Amino acid sequence: MTPSRSASVVICGAGIAGVSAAYFLAVRHGVKGVLLVDERPPLTLTSDKSTECYRNWWPGPGDAMVRLMNRSIDLMEEFAAACGNLFHLNQRGYLYVTIDAGRIPALRASAEEAAGLGAGALREHRSGNGYVPHRAEGYAVGPDGVDLLIDPGMICENFPYLSPDVAAALHVRRAGWLSAQQYGMWLLDEARAAGVELLNGRVEAVDIAAGRVSGVHLADGTDIQTDTFINAAGPRLAEVGRLLDVEFPMFNELHLKSAFNDTAGAVGRDAPLVICADEQALDWSDDERAMLAEDPATAWLLETLPAGAHTRPEGDPAAESILVLWDIHNEPVEPTFPPAFDPLAAELAVRGLRGVLPGMRAYIGKMPRPFVDGGYYTKTRENRPLAGPLPLDGGYVIGAMSGYGIMAAAGLAELLAGHIAGAMLPDYAPAFTLARYDDPAYQSLLAGWGASWQL
Repeated sequence: MTPSRSASVVICGAGIAGVSAAYFLAVRHGVKGVLLVDERPPLTLTSDKSTECYRNWWPGPGDAMVRLMNRSIDLMEEFAAACGNLFHLNQRGYLYVTIDAGRIPALRASAEEAAGLGAGALREHRSGNGYVPHRAEGYAVGPDGVDLLIDPGMICENFPYLSPDVAAALHVRRAGWLSAQQYGMWLLDEARAAGVELLNGRVEAVDIAAGRVSGVHLADGTDIQTDTFINAAGPRLAEVGRLLDVEFPMFNELHLKSAFNDTAGAVGRDAPLVICADEQALDWSDDERAMLAEDPATAWLLETLPAGAHTRPEGDPAAESILVLWDIHNEPVEPTFPPAFDPLAAELAVRGLRGVLPGMRAYIGKMPRPFVDGGYYTKTRENRPLAGPLPLDGGYVIGAMSGYGIMAAAGLAELLAGHIAGAMLPDYAPAFTLARYDDPAYQSLLAGWGASWQL
């Protein structure tokens, strides 16, 4: 006999998106009968591959992303207070660093744009007056907005591990990182205490009758009667969408991170997330250049490469581990599990950082054995997420959260739960629904969409 059961809400996917949705439905809105379905243990497909950072630093057009992220960070701080900061939220910030003084106007312009969208004020410093250094631990402990430091002496005083050649440093203040796994598990524990059930299984089909969801079928033969289905399938968002006859305008990119012990002390243990804001051509030896040029698969490494190599310390102050990342070469791919990792990922990130962090030069040619990990960024064309109803009754989505899933999940889940529970929604909510693509004004906006500063 085929097993059968019912649920008020079925959530497909127990990553940070699905877990957050379950939390807001059950804990904040008191919805009973919420069922989380995943064939893997929770938070293990891509949510545990995160760099675990957060920021309210977002470009336009419009202020929707800044407002969403400000709200999401508010919620994370609320959660941290409720659990005694079990997930180690900090507010060290993001530090965009340039060696090229000609980049200062662009950094200033991006800060002015973010300030105008609600990320907080720009403060420019040509001396130490008025600059408030960050605290290594704790959250809600410093200013918001951004500090632009353009005095090399002041930069070296506050960030002694940076190169004396650094011309400017842009310190984004409402930013930092956390333990994503502990954060997600706390949300899941709270959700389960409020009645959410976690079921091991794979969604194979969704019944639709008269334009509305009526049931879900799992690969093991289980039938679930439900009138509400949430697609929170992460990199499999499009695959699950097709079960609902819904096409999502999205694609996947593979992004890698590497970890190794920083025995040379290249990065201060109290450092923010340090980001090289300069495009650069890497300084290869003559032999290396000749070898790379021989193979079309590697010849591109001799070209000018994009900005964005970044690093941060990992673990407690007594640890030595750092994360290094540089998203140089990301094309849309079909997700496979486990993904294939580039063996050069760590070395390239180190080479991309050595101009702003001279200590990284100790690893050129004698790279410690890194641990390389990574997951998929599931992105819409304009790199904005989805949270809201689908074009059939009882169908919903939360996803396409790119590389910002950990930081955005709370804010997006609050929107999604509000849609389902009939709560009052903020006026930026429509910016994250699938219906935005049916708006001619939005289509016109897409035609002129600019860069995203997305890491």
